[in-house]
Amino acid sequence: MLADDLNSFPTVPRLSGSDLTRLEQLLANLRERTGTFLGYPVAKDFDCSALAPFLDLPLNNLGDPFAPSTYQVDSREFEREVVAFAARLLRAEEDSWWGYVGNGGSEGNLYGLYLARELFPQGMVYFSQGTHYSVSKNLHLLGMRHIMIRSQASGEIDYEDLRETLRVHRDVVPIMFANIGTTMTEGKDDIGRIRRIFQELAISRFYIHSDAALCGFIAPFLKPRPAFDFADGADSISISGHKFIGSPIPCGIVLARKRHVERIARSIAYIGNLDTTISGSRNGLTPLIMWLAIRQLGEEGFRARVARSLEVADYACTRLQQAGVAAWRNPNAITVVFPTPAETVCRRWQLASADGASHLVVLPNVSKGQIDCFVADLAAGGCR
Repeated sequence: MLADDLNSFPTVPRLSGSDLTRLEQLLANLRERTGTFLGYPVAKDFDCSALAPFLDLPLNNLGDPFAPSTYQVDSREFEREVVAFAARLLRAEEDSWWGYVGNGGSEGNLYGLYLARELFPQGMVYFSQGTHYSVSKNLHLLGMRHIMIRSQASGEIDYEDLRETLRVHRDVVPIMFANIGTTMTEGKDDIGRIRRIFQELAISRFYIHSDAALCGFIAPFLKPRPAFDFADGADSISISGHKFIGSPIPCGIVLARKRHVERIARSIAYIGNLDTTISGSRNGLTPLIMWLAIRQLGEEGFRARVARSLEVADYACTRLQQAGVAAWRNPNAITVVFPTPAETVCRRWQLASADGASHLVVLPNVSKGQIDCFVADLAAGGCR
């Protein structure tokens, strides 16, 4: 009897017919909109149906995923497997790294900057014009000094401007915020080149954070492999889970050198755990979503996804150029950039646009047929 009482819950009140109708209408609208967007880096080819039963549980990954907790309705065992897979891809030395699953790339960037501030409270953050808009907000929240560096046309940082700015401020420890795929053009900063600039200027103390929101699970499979990970000298790396991996819920992975994280850890008696993350409660479902994708795909599956995306991105760029559109893409990029088209085209395909340019992000779910439809629509609608 006691067991029955412990496992029974009050009956949840049913929704009214009108409420159910509203939900059905929303679902139909969202399915239609999901079928036509090409302008945002959100993979759509995922199947999380195996995880549906977990929606009935109060999953909460409290605190540090590597420390025990008094709250045990969690998925932290699976979370550890997710971050371990990412650590291997990003060439972290064994037992030298730490990480967790958060709510997206912006949280991962905030975490990397937070670690940098705790290491170098008086440090100066350097980032390029192409950096994601959330970074300025993060810097404001953390009260960190910063200088914006010019970007090249590709979106990659202007190394000469960086060198000259560092030379002027050689007395301040640099905190480098590197973009491994800028928002609009997928420009990638070369942290190997940045480290050589530090060496030329005899700068021995520094911190490098890699914002690999889109490209964290792409760059390891590119040839040549970009210089962006722990083997190249990064101190922390942020990746989005809902971009290239695919997820119905925004999520992300942040990884950092363990010695940096140990400087901020403190014990919390209430949860019997360590306070090492940005938030207290963390989503327990998103680690399962990423774990499922990793188990389904493995490294070879991700390699195939990258190859497919690159092939279709090349096709998209060529088709647009054949249609008379001045389209271009960076080497080994899945982002295709072109002049902003008519408003009707932007609205239908939900294109991200800035400063007269728009882009397509060719994720693995994008087909050549979709590209053909888009190009035909663009030709009929024209440019602004």
